[in-house]
Amino acid sequence: MITAVDTSVLLDVFTADATFGPASRDTLGACLAVGTVRVCSVVWAETSAFFPEPDSAEAAMTALGAAFNPLDLRSADLAGQAWRSYRKRGGSPEHVIADFLIGAHASLQADRLLTRDRGFYRSYFPGLTVVEPAVG
Repeated sequence: MITAVDTSVLLDVFTADATFGPASRDTLGACLAVGTVRVCSVVWAETSAFFPEPDSAEAAMTALGAAFNPLDLRSADLAGQAWRSYRKRGGSPEHVIADFLIGAHASLQADRLLTRDRGFYRSYFPGLTVVEPAVG
């Protein structure tokens, strides 16, 4: 089973977030126990920005068991179509194209997405299986 992971979950783990960290860490561990965890280009870039240098981000991802998995052309096209639909429906700039790239990557290059933003992804990628860390 391939699980794509969203930035929010990785940052919960790497920053030891008091509210979401334990649930995100446990759910990420459960995903690793049944398969692989993949990080798309967008999530990698967003997460690595929180590290002092790229090598430390790569080392942290490797230690976590997460592997880099770049977006392919089909995923990029799907993201563009979903974003266009969102904007045509009057969607605000709250969700930028990056969110759609993450959802499209998970839809086409993984079996599911681990995220704390389930509502958005379920709305625009209805066939996507979303796993959410259970807090509390």
